Amino acid sequence: MELGLSGKRALVTGSSSGIGAAVADLLAAEGADVVVHGRDRGKLEVVADKVRGHGRRVDLALGDLATDAGAADVVRAARAGGPVDILVNNAGGTDLVPWPDADPDLWVTAYQVNVVSAVRMIHAFVPAMRERGWGRVVQVGGGLATQPIAVQPQYSAALAARHNLAVSLARELKGTGVTSNVVSPGPVMVEYMREWLVKVGPERGWGTELPEIERRAAAEWVANDVGRYGTPEEVAAAVAYLTSRQADYVTGAVLRVDGGFVAAVS
Repeated sequence: MELGLSGKRALVTGSSSGIGAAVADLLAAEGADVVVHGRDRGKLEVVADKVRGHGRRVDLALGDLATDAGAADVVRAARAGGPVDILVNNAGGTDLVPWPDADPDLWVTAYQVNVVSAVRMIHAFVPAMRERGWGRVVQVGGGLATQPIAVQPQYSAALAARHNLAVSLARELKGTGVTSNVVSPGPVMVEYMREWLVKVGPERGWGTELPEIERRAAAEWVANDVGRYGTPEEVAAAVAYLTSRQADYVTGAVLRVDGGFVAAVS
């Protein structure tokens, strides 16, 4: 399917690894120029070199989006290479802590990292999309936005805010040619999740090898109908669709890529 991304330029926040790196790579493969973003130049250079293999222009933007100064650095770097037509707000993070350890300061941090960071990028790039009459904004949210678990409550609440702001933005952008949507992954086998599973798997009786740990965790910890964790590439495919010309009629939507996680536990 032709996505119509040739000639478009995308900023993918949090793209030095995991889902963001997969999104950047796929958008470039589909013909878009890409701005990759992160806080670690070394990691970002590795991703940029891979993405450049598709023959597209790749720019780097370094900065901490949880701060005004860091976000300003990212905006300057992204704008230096030209207009941004596609904004994928993927940057975020969590602390896997139970309620007693999720103190108010951690909640404030979670909102800065996962919510206000995205708002900063929206304010920076969406007005120009509106003026040009075309644009795509995608928030990478998560199933915990609607089906939270006992741990990391601050993160689940922040994800819910990401989902909510995306729909509000879609209403604001009515009739402008700019769409706003959410891709909502379920459990995805990214690096930090792989490391965590290998650490806690033996403690929880899930085995000692990652395939067995993943199968048991997908049945007992993050139950879903497919019986495994998703891949960053599967999430990236959904993001690519929502950024495409094929999704002109899709806005204010939440596209779940979760193996049935939400349905399975509701």
